Amino acid sequence: MVRLPLTPAEVERGQRLGALLRRARGDRSILATALEARVSPETLRKIESGRVATPAFPTIAAVAEVLGLSLDEVWAEISRPGDGSATDSAARDGRQRVAS
Repeated sequence: MVRLPLTPAEVERGQRLGALLRRARGDRSILATALEARVSPETLRKIESGRVATPAFPTIAAVAEVLGLSLDEVWAEISRPGDGSATDSAARDGRQRVAS
């Protein structure tokens, strides 16, 4: 399977997600957080650093639960206006995205 390159908006969202998780983790270690969420410490490290910009939903859900974050909080952080996403571009241009 060939993976398409990430768009700048996806990279930015990944960086925001990583920053949110780092803030929520606080002084808690990556190891303790990862083990409790049942993900590898390396996976969590990559997500927090932005190297994995589009992690799997179950991974984010598990980490968010361990850190006491709701998925609504996570979504609000990574999709805030002005992130350059296709949805924002379409809204600025007066177009609607059509689900395929």
